[in-house]
Amino acid sequence: MPSKTRNPVTARRGVSLNVILTAAVVVVAIAVIGIVLLANRSDDSGGGSNETLRPAGSHTLSQVADDKVTVVEFLDFQCPACASFYANITKELEKDYAGRFTFVPRNFPLQSHPLAVPAARAAEAAGKQGKYAQMYHALYDGYASWALTEDGKSMSDDLPRATARFEEFATAAGLDLDRFRADVASPEVQAIIDQGVADGTKLGVDSTPTFFINGEKFDPQGSTAGEVDRELRAAIDAGLAG
Repeated sequence: MPSKTRNPVTARRGVSLNVILTAAVVVVAIAVIGIVLLANRSDDSGGGSNETLRPAGSHTLSQVADDKVTVVEFLDFQCPACASFYANITKELEKDYAGRFTFVPRNFPLQSHPLAVPAARAAEAAGKQGKYAQMYHALYDGYASWALTEDGKSMSDDLPRATARFEEFATAAGLDLDRFRADVASPEVQAIIDQGVADGTKLGVDSTPTFFINGEKFDPQGSTAGEVDRELRAAIDAGLAG
């Protein structure tokens, strides 16, 4: 389910709602969820091979040995819809289904979000030191502090400010900061991000967040975060029961 639209906010060329946001931003985030839900509906159920959805070395936020239920999310860290889904759905899903399903995040930064690639680089660089999950959560929990302008009213393009925040997150996670900086700038990290975009494109992803459950594209019919949350949990429960 993606900043799923091809409008100026979500098109390819989405904060945590618990952080300090203005009322206007909250309203916009909720509106974006609705747009994403509508845009995600299609007659094509979609699907992909495990190699494309989850190549070797993919990060996991939750994992079980049998991988009976695997959820793959193609995301953009600056996407307001992704941030709203995190705050309202996936963050709680991680807790409630811990040890019961495998959750794989993949990069799909949208060109309309100027700090999406730098944020993905920060996450992948943290992953080089075994701290991907910590950076993933820090980026979304601290979304307003780097992804939005200081007044909280629009998308930020302030790379120096964002970089400083990413390094604060890295320090808090106990990372070697010099190594983190080197990895952020490395071609290897960029290649991981590029592979996510290539795989997502191959699977028909054109907006974020987009989810696949056991290889099948998740196509929710609900129009609110609560309805989608129930649908997603029902799909996971069905997989666990199968």
